[in-house]
This record gives sequence, structure tokens and C-alpha cells, in this order.
Amino acid sequence: MNHKEIKQSGHYTPSPLGEGKGRGLFPGSFDPFTLGHADLVERGLRIFGELIIAVGYNERKAGWIPVEERVRALTEYYRDEPRVRVVSYSGLTVELAAQLGATAILRGVRNSQDFLFEQTQADMNSRLSGIDTILLPTRHDLACISSSSVRELAHFGHEISEFLPEGLHYDLPSATVDAREQ
Repeated sequence: MNHKEIKQSGHYTPSPLGEGKGRGLFPGSFDPFTLGHADLVERGLRIFGELIIAVGYNERKAGWIPVEERVRALTEYYRDEPRVRVVSYSGLTVELAAQLGATAILRGVRNSQDFLFEQTQADMNSRLSGIDTILLPTRHDLACISSSSVRELAHFGHEISEFLPEGLHYDLPSATVDAREQ
């Protein structure tokens, strides 16, 4: 499903609070961006008036998909959603949040291990800058999907399009990543 179809599916329920307010920051490597990530963006838009997808990179680590391509593909994917912006960054997430005027950080948790890790990160981010982190549990049908598991499947030649949002396309020289076509 693409982000428009999610709103039309049974998985989208408008917030009783109305349209979101404030500016959320959704950081991650998004290497690749999965159905779980797309679901968190849709749910995040019910909380925030604007959501910034922050594609983080570490210059000491090579990513699977080049960071510029991740940003390009996500910008294209969300081109019709004016409340979503995509940026890249390296460094501390709290510094980016302050620079962009984010009111909170959005993170997803798939399981108890994710929760413990994210809680520790949220505590440190709060201590460093005072920013709050909103942890959203992943929908149960998406909990098994992670970027690392998708990369592993692709490494062994498995078709991965079922784990990626429909309409998200990465332009790469080789056909290592080919998200669902529209």
C-alpha cells in the first residue's frame, strides 16, 4: 500500500484530537524504508502537523543504499504529502531536532528489546536537550519487518517488494533493490 491507500484501508483511523500539531522528527537510517516505517509516518501525521523524516548516516559505515538515493526516493514517495519533509544528517539527533525546531522525536518499537533501547535513547536525548520522544508500538502484522532483515533477504536473492511501500522506487545501477512499482 502507498501512503494514500493506507488512509483508505482499515488500518487508518483519524485521531479524535484532529489534525496533528507541532513538528515531529522521525530519525533512522531507513536502509531501506519499510512498510513499518511508512505506517509510523502515517500515524505520526495524526500527532504532528509536520513530520520530518531524517535519514541518518555514519560516514564511517557504508550503507546498502546510498544516503542521497534514500533521500531522493523518500522525497519522491511523499511528494504529494506537504506535511512531510525529508532531510539527511550525521551527528547527534538532538542537535538536528533543535536546528529544525522539532517539538518531539518519533520512534517505533517492534518488541521489548526495541523498547529498552529506545527508552535509553529517549532518556539520554531528554537529558541532553529536554526533547521528548514518542514511542509508537509497531502494528503486529509489521513487527517482523526490519531494514536489516530486508537487507538479509535481498542478500540471499529473496524478493523483498512485499516489505517495502508500494510506489517507493530506488534508482540504483544494479537491481539489488526494486521496491514495488505503482
